[in-house]
Amino acid sequence: MPDKISVVLVDDHALVRRGFRRLLEDAPDIEVLGEASDGLEAVKMVRELRPSVVLMDCALPGASGLTATREILEALPDTRVLMLSMHSEDTWVRKALDTGASGYVLKNADDLNLVEAVRSVAAGDVVLDPSLERPSNLKGERDSGLTERELEILQLIVAGKSNKEIATDLDLSTNTVAVHRANMMRALGIHNTAELVSYAIRTGLVNIT
Repeated sequence: MPDKISVVLVDDHALVRRGFRRLLEDAPDIEVLGEASDGLEAVKMVRELRPSVVLMDCALPGASGLTATREILEALPDTRVLMLSMHSEDTWVRKALDTGASGYVLKNADDLNLVEAVRSVAAGDVVLDPSLERPSNLKGERDSGLTERELEILQLIVAGKSNKEIATDLDLSTNTVAVHRANMMRALGIHNTAELVSYAIRTGLVNIT
């Protein structure tokens, strides 16, 4: 049996943590290693337990979830952080993704499927709550186009390589590759990898040999 997806839960409300823990532990492939109630405790716990995924509340007492996420990813860049929030405004979404979070979901959403969201970010995908509007400054193409590094990664995506394979080829962390992939899709207004590959080929952004 494959290794379980290890998770640390971070939320300042014990009832919320209990509810999320119950949901996750019903899944046979997920294991909750611990719970933290504030940002400082979260950073310490994640450093010690080294989970695959951190479920991080955006608004925490003391160090915010955004600050904690930044510190966690500086220390453990391959950790995946899924941000949980009550805020649907694009400013919050943008800030969360800018810290390196691998996803942003609304904790009060009626259709929240936490188990699938955790599985997706653990697999290297970027998860955005379907009810969220795409941040306004992330719609359409950038004036300056894609960066040199993004084009390099895009070439490998089109070649069918996974985030892990690309990370090995370019000597990057898998999380860094995933963030670059997400940045490209947001910048181009594209929603999935198949669309990204199609767009790259159609517009000649990559060389097809």
